[in-house]
Amino acid sequence: MNQSHKIAGKVAIIYIIIGVLWIFVSDYFSMTQAKSDVETYAMFQHSKGWAFICITGIFLYFLIRYWTEKMLRSQQEFNLKDEQYQSLFKHNPDCVIELNLEGNVVSINPEAEKLLGQQSDNLTGKNCNHLIKWNDEEKTTAYFEHSLQGEAVKFETTFQNMRDEKRIIRVTFLPIIVQGEMLGIYAIVRDITEVRREEELMVLSEKLSVIGHLAAAVAHEIRNPLTSLKGFVQLMDMTKEVDPLHTDIMLKEIDRINIISSELLILGKKQDIAFRRIDLADSVQQVFTLMKAETNLNNIEMVLKVKTAEPIHIMADPIELKQLIINILKNSIEAIADNGEIDISLQIINGEGVVSISDNGSGMVPERLERIGEPFYSTKEKGTGIGLAICRKIVHRLDGELHFESMVNEGTTVTIRIPLATGQE
Repeated sequence: MNQSHKIAGKVAIIYIIIGVLWIFVSDYFSMTQAKSDVETYAMFQHSKGWAFICITGIFLYFLIRYWTEKMLRSQQEFNLKDEQYQSLFKHNPDCVIELNLEGNVVSINPEAEKLLGQQSDNLTGKNCNHLIKWNDEEKTTAYFEHSLQGEAVKFETTFQNMRDEKRIIRVTFLPIIVQGEMLGIYAIVRDITEVRREEELMVLSEKLSVIGHLAAAVAHEIRNPLTSLKGFVQLMDMTKEVDPLHTDIMLKEIDRINIISSELLILGKKQDIAFRRIDLADSVQQVFTLMKAETNLNNIEMVLKVKTAEPIHIMADPIELKQLIINILKNSIEAIADNGEIDISLQIINGEGVVSISDNGSGMVPERLERIGEPFYSTKEKGTGIGLAICRKIVHRLDGELHFESMVNEGTTVTIRIPLATGQE
């Protein structure tokens, strides 16, 4: 509407300017002819109105034609952009939901219809929170309100569609701002359920690989206490006496076997990832006990130093945390040729639980160090690189940091930083 007012105003102004110029020019010509030639003056007076109509008509014709063609070109460009937008909207592999400022559905694309399990006619005009069974509705509402401030927001959550299927989704809220005015929100939704399942399978595969790698060392470690137990049983059978000292040693050896076998079984068990409040020192100690078998087998001295007396409480999944530490220790063991050393230190620094694992193995050149943690990139001849990629993913889920320092022929230090848990959750 404003554009049409501008064009009409321009035409009116141009018409007035032409009229004023015509009056001045025609009056001057009329006065000149009236003094010299009355007939020419009379003829001019009779035809000047028609001449004005023809001149202004021709001028306005070309002027309006120019502006009309310009508007038509703009309209064609607008229609083309609109078709491109509609194509992007309809054929987008991600779900696109347009919401107004109240969170009501304005339009959805076909992919969103598939994910939600309903047609757009049944959804348009209805509130998004009433249509979707969000598993964390409060968080989603908070993100929506934040995006109304004009900022894009990205997060992951889960919901149940109309078919009662639980789906994991990655959502991006994009503000719709036209000429400085907030009109609504675009919700770009990507279904990552299958991606998460594939990641879990990759983690499980790597976990089983670690267990298989540990099996020989664990078997060797269990054989020693079994030999002691067999010797004491044979001794008791010969003497027909029970020595309390011998039974005490036997119970300790049985406990040792139980701890090692239990840790191995827990690692292999598939379960849902569930964060809870745990003591980082306990988890590291359990991994230390389990990995001691392999370091003994490879003539490697492994030392654990806990540099704090207070508990190091963090929010984590115990199994994932153990897999993280085992993967790093396994890499240290493989980097040591023989008779090496691995030092594990545990402390609290600036509100974070810090685990440092240092070895005196072969180390890495800077070029390899930069690519550590990339999937399918490995410094080992037969390695896949998946182990450290999983380590990075686990640390990322813990909101922590994973840092590598290494020098060729001097060794590697891996530092894990995990924020301490707050409150009593």
